[in-house]
Amino acid sequence: MQRLIPTGDPARPVAFAEAPQPVPEPGEALIKVEAFAPNRGETFLLEHPRPGLLPGKDVAGLVVQAAADGSGPGIGTRVVGHPAHAGWAEYAAVPTHSLAALPDSVDSVRAAALPLAGITALRLLRTAGSLTGRRVLLTGASGGVGHYVTELAVAAGAELTAVTATPARGERLAELGAEVVHDIAAARGPFDVVLESTGGPGLPAALRKARPGGTLVWFGQASRTPATLDFFELLQGPERVTIQHFHYAGAPYGSDLAALVRLVAQGRLHPEIGRVTGWAETAGTLVDLRERRIRGKAVLLTGEGR
Repeated sequence: MQRLIPTGDPARPVAFAEAPQPVPEPGEALIKVEAFAPNRGETFLLEHPRPGLLPGKDVAGLVVQAAADGSGPGIGTRVVGHPAHAGWAEYAAVPTHSLAALPDSVDSVRAAALPLAGITALRLLRTAGSLTGRRVLLTGASGGVGHYVTELAVAAGAELTAVTATPARGERLAELGAEVVHDIAAARGPFDVVLESTGGPGLPAALRKARPGGTLVWFGQASRTPATLDFFELLQGPERVTIQHFHYAGAPYGSDLAALVRLVAQGRLHPEIGRVTGWAETAGTLVDLRERRIRGKAVLLTGEGR
């Protein structure tokens, strides 16, 4: 079969290679991949790939071999999956606890855009707690996670302000009900909850927007710059703010994937997909994703040649 492997060249991060079809473990199903969606974090790993790196966490396709232990969906079931790696290929072995069946109303393109960003959004909002009537600030809002957080938080009754780099990147967020600003300083605080994903100077700037006794949940570092906090500067800001580190990981993922699929099927969640193309265009798409030239998610189709 064909799979995409790292090249170590930032200008063309992946190339096609022949590989044996994966042999599933007893608790894994073999999926014929129809679509996959790279994440920006994966583009960073590809700049200096470690030996043996096989990227690919977000896939959708068809079960062609059910799990030997009897768990999970049967042959012929359309699914979305979140494997630990190796999803950018014609076939992927995925643990059944990280799969969810797809109804006919949810296509593979939208399904592939769900796993990492959608699971992150769900778990992030659970961490933040009830948002009804609360004021929320979201930084780095125009990526895949930001779109899901915005739609879900607004639907839950939050008054959400989204920070994006440009007006164009904020258009969809405004349609979803967010107030959009292009600099943290322009956000009209104070906020009960701050969801911070940029790191660098953005984190202390966002922290200053929290209300006394509020919460900042730090879930990313899109700027790729470490944050520096000055204790004495914090004393001049809001009192007793809680800073909480968040990372989405922790299997099983199947129940969260099923919840996301259900929301899409019910018309309550709308993946923001900035590009859909054949997987022959993966290398260029990865570069554009890394350089923030794609709004929302990018989805690659394995059935559309090399």
